[in-house]
Amino acid sequence: MIPPSLRWLADKPGGAAWLEQLPDLFRTVCEAWDLQPDGAELSGNVSFVIPVRRGSERFALKLQWPHDECAHEAEALRRWNGDGAVRLMGHDADRHALLLEWCEPGTTIAAGRPADPIGTVAGLLQRLSILVDAPFHSLAEEAAEWAAGMHEEWEAAGRPCERALVDTAHDFLVDLKDSQGEQVLLHQDLHGDNILAATREPWLAIDPKPLAGERAFAVAPVVRSFEFGATREDTLYRFDRLTEELDLDRQRARGWTVGQTMAWAFDSNWSEWHFRTVRWLLEM
Repeated sequence: MIPPSLRWLADKPGGAAWLEQLPDLFRTVCEAWDLQPDGAELSGNVSFVIPVRRGSERFALKLQWPHDECAHEAEALRRWNGDGAVRLMGHDADRHALLLEWCEPGTTIAAGRPADPIGTVAGLLQRLSILVDAPFHSLAEEAAEWAAGMHEEWEAAGRPCERALVDTAHDFLVDLKDSQGEQVLLHQDLHGDNILAATREPWLAIDPKPLAGERAFAVAPVVRSFEFGATREDTLYRFDRLTEELDLDRQRARGWTVGQTMAWAFDSNWSEWHFRTVRWLLEM
């Protein structure tokens, strides 16, 4: 029952125990919510996701490996209330279980290739950027943690890029964290595979890692999302288009994109892509 994409969690603190009890957890949640499995598991790196059915209604059941980034996912979906994101249909906080609106056909925006994918993403970002504060983790706190550990993570990864990238990203995070504008709800991971085709709306965001922070940060995951195109021209087009359409401060957006991209690069399977993205942004 354990998908290959989740097996890496066995090496994380608490991960092996969670994987061991996952089959029982799945049965318990299905019984509690009167659900029946309705298809094969869907790919996920930190959660077990599977289509389920209750009578004639179809849903996605998501069982989260408990970790900081998913702590307030249900609350983010609740606040958005289906406006640009999948609807939350049920939540068991103790079991870290979410029952989600089913997206049909469920094609990712990267695979579906609408006529104007970046325009579509810009529209979603405008709708998702609602004013918030508690209970979400703050971008300021997250940025401070990223900055504090960045050089150590670079060393631990074997210095996989030039130190200048690390130094610059660190300085951006330190400089930006305490000088932000109004605080909105940030998806934080809105890449090309986290927007799905649906029937209720053409495209809906899924799988947020929510933060409360300024709007200029919101473009970071989209700019580095090579699913939308992996060349220098593609990357800078996304940055230029999004910052213009969303009326963002370009320097702050660039700093946040560099900072988060480097913070997420060292344990990523796509590190070299991320380093390349940062180099292109710093050459602007």
